[in-house]
Amino acid sequence: MYWYDYLSYFFGGAFLGNALPHLLNGVSGRSFQSPFAKPPGEGLSSPTVNVLWGFFNLVVAYMLVIRVGEFSLHDVGQVVALGAGMLLISVFSARAFGRFHSGR
Repeated sequence: MYWYDYLSYFFGGAFLGNALPHLLNGVSGRSFQSPFAKPPGEGLSSPTVNVLWGFFNLVVAYMLVIRVGEFSLHDVGQVVALGAGMLLISVFSARAFGRFHSGR
């Protein structure tokens, strides 16, 4: 296993973690921030845009996790790398976007 496989799994986890809020808000019919809003990351994008953006992130996550190396849920190091990427983007997003939705 090469070091760049773990790096790929880390960023795959980040893309996977970023896909979730966009997909969940989009399929729920709610507007949500996206890079395509005005201003980017602050304004709201339509549910359709969020579904498309979330699906794009899901495809990138797939490419980084499944198509690089040989990812195994039984390999603790690989799962930790994936989970660390998901955790980092989740905490970052909670802090960045929490001010829009929770007033904090």
